[in-house]
Amino acid sequence: MADDWIRISNGALTAAINPLGAELSSLTDADGRELMTDADPRFWTGRAPLLFPVIGMTATGAIRIDGQAYPIAKHGFARRSVFSVIETGATRAVFALTDDQATRASYPFAFRLEVAFELRDATLAIDVTVCNPADEPLPASFGFHPAFAWPLPYGQDRAAHRIAFATDEPAALRVIAPDGTIAAQDRPSPLDGRVLHLADDLFTDDALVWDPVESQSVRYGVDGAPQLDVAFPDTPKLGIWTKPGAAYVCIEPWHGIADPHGFDGEFRDKPGVFEVPAHGEKHIALRISLVG
Repeated sequence: MADDWIRISNGALTAAINPLGAELSSLTDADGRELMTDADPRFWTGRAPLLFPVIGMTATGAIRIDGQAYPIAKHGFARRSVFSVIETGATRAVFALTDDQATRASYPFAFRLEVAFELRDATLAIDVTVCNPADEPLPASFGFHPAFAWPLPYGQDRAAHRIAFATDEPAALRVIAPDGTIAAQDRPSPLDGRVLHLADDLFTDDALVWDPVESQSVRYGVDGAPQLDVAFPDTPKLGIWTKPGAAYVCIEPWHGIADPHGFDGEFRDKPGVFEVPAHGEKHIALRISLVG
């Protein structure tokens, strides 16, 4: 665990957050077993990046604001930015990122992104607030990208792990094109009823994308062993992703999505973008609970 990570614990769970990106970097149970990725550099060194103000790739490598193009990286800049530590306590920590000259070169808006982590029994509550201090609406996207251990550390076979959705998901899935944008065609759902049986070959062509997702939570693991409930009441889209062979699976609730293939319109008109009213706030929650 890095020296500058902020650690919170309540006996049932212990979480460590890296101020770089306000990234949840470790989540362990009462016996110290790691519930998150091993961050093996052969696959992916991310752990749980926060995606802001864009999700995924833009079609042109930029967003367009009032006709002007602003270059922006995949998933935006929050994950590469150092957040200020606003509050620390035994079971709660709060981080914030505000606009500066560097962010305005990619995203020409005033904003404050606040992320609160709090342990409540066997649940890690993550509450994000997108604040708009300006006199005009603030367009943005926001997404979570936590990578959980696959297999979980409870002695079950990797191949036995599955993700169960809370409700039926009748829609086909979106397709991520080779350039990272959203293709025009869809793909059939791989669900067995409400259950996704995890297998490497599901992810040969990138993430599985539910747009929209009907469920507000999923349960990940193996029946008869401790599992993770992941609840996302405020995000209408969901990605599930890994790199074949890696020891993690990402469960990614999104309020936004990559550009449609060939999109070159205004950022405000991009599918999935929300607007925060002038001097207003938008709240987006994630709950990770160890059950069983």
